[in-house]
Amino acid sequence: DAAIAPLRPNFLALQSLAESTRLLSVATMPRQSELTEPIFQSSRFAIRIASTNDVPELADIIADSFHPKTGWWQWLYPLSRMGIYEDLRQRLHSHSPHYICFVAVANAGTSGHPWAPSSSSALGTIEMALRPHSWYANTSALPYLSNLAVRDRHRGQGIAQKLLLACERTALSWGFKDLYLHVLENNYPAQRVYAKLDYRVSKVELGFSSRLFGQPRRMLLHKQFPQPDRPVGVR
Repeated sequence: DAAIAPLRPNFLALQSLAESTRLLSVATMPRQSELTEPIFQSSRFAIRIASTNDVPELADIIADSFHPKTGWWQWLYPLSRMGIYEDLRQRLHSHSPHYICFVAVANAGTSGHPWAPSSSSALGTIEMALRPHSWYANTSALPYLSNLAVRDRHRGQGIAQKLLLACERTALSWGFKDLYLHVLENNYPAQRVYAKLDYRVSKVELGFSSRLFGQPRRMLLHKQFPQPDRPVGVR
């Protein structure tokens, strides 16, 4: 405890800076002009492509899902959240032809656009990009899923499954027939979701932290689906 106590003011200052950045971004980001039509819509939520408007909420969802707020980790949370915010903002601004971020948003009810962002409207997110890898030899970059996260109180409603299906549809439009992701071996709820969509274990990775500290191993999951007759984009 004594070792981390001096860092505490710095993290509080970073939290204040991150919150100021969030408020400034919300005030200056364009609103309606950045909305896109939903690719899936139900009575409870819709799936659409994320915009820069969504970055503050998506950073909260990802940070809450992957970074605990308990114990001494709570002092690292503001720094982690700020790093997630900046990385996500840069990826969305990169306009890469083979990067996409989807967001699940709550229906606004009486709004003229039921998928329009409102206060705390984001329920979950996922990202997909082409990633060079070392999983297999003699292969080029392949579509890789990351940062699949859903707010705690909205889990079990099919949101993660719809986000995954949106990525699969996009990967096919890019001309690929394979999709990859990692999951920890003790993350059983996530594994059940992936299994329902026919993701299978391709490789179990025994990393440094697993060997030295007994941390859960990462499992590389793979799904293969039929390639379209006329692939679009990168082959």
